[in-house]
Amino acid sequence: MRHERLELKNYFEFLGKNAANPTLDIYLPYNMVEMNRQNQKRPCMLICPGGGYGGCSEREWEPVALHFLPEGFNCFVLKYSCAPHRFPTQLREVAAVMELIYKYADEWNCDTSKIAIMGFSAGGHLAAHYSTMFDCKEVREIFPDSKAVNASVLCYPVITSDFSCTHQGSFLNLLGHAPENKEEDYFSCNKQVDGNTPPAFLWHTAEDGAVPVVNSLLYANALVEHNVPVELHIYPYGGHGLSTCDKHTVDDVTPVIDYNSVWLDSLKRWLKLTFEL
Repeated sequence: MRHERLELKNYFEFLGKNAANPTLDIYLPYNMVEMNRQNQKRPCMLICPGGGYGGCSEREWEPVALHFLPEGFNCFVLKYSCAPHRFPTQLREVAAVMELIYKYADEWNCDTSKIAIMGFSAGGHLAAHYSTMFDCKEVREIFPDSKAVNASVLCYPVITSDFSCTHQGSFLNLLGHAPENKEEDYFSCNKQVDGNTPPAFLWHTAEDGAVPVVNSLLYANALVEHNVPVELHIYPYGGHGLSTCDKHTVDDVTPVIDYNSVWLDSLKRWLKLTFEL
């Protein structure tokens, strides 16, 4: 396996403005020459950790990537800029990663028709926001040919900017203020869904006290209304921020948390179906 950490400002100088330093960890499985697989193209998983747009959680970083390498995925983990860096910095950084995946598709053995973006909590908002707004004016003025993803995986995601049912801190960090009336639709991912939105897999816990489960329900319902394939899992207990639900990411793996760990197997099956792997 090849592993490298890339500083995005070395590829796109403007991404280093205001002391920003987004990084991309790449994990590329070795294509075995002795089995004539040296030119095998692999599906890709772009992972956006959570952290309320105030940081990027290590628990939703490499431990997640290591679950999808054995499934044949190239994995990319974006440590995106957080507060005090504001929107649209983060969307542009995701767009920059997509540019790199396309540019180095041959060298990295990437199948650009099978790119999934996965996000946790606030990273779920970033993933859903990019999935629905990859071609918005803020991105297109920097990347005129910005690339769409082919699927999204949203793990206990922040979706709506409605302060009555969202994670308020995420939007205070992202915008520097509470969303104003004119901004609510623009930053509520469910309001940006249309028939071209990629299929999605979502999971949440019903008792999530940080990001209410209604966030996932809103996005899933919007997808259904636009005839976009969606799979949604709501587990009854377990709270927020469970990542892989095992000893690598949770200090005390209770039976409740272990019960939720099946999300990974469900997702792997969904990816095989969605990408025809």
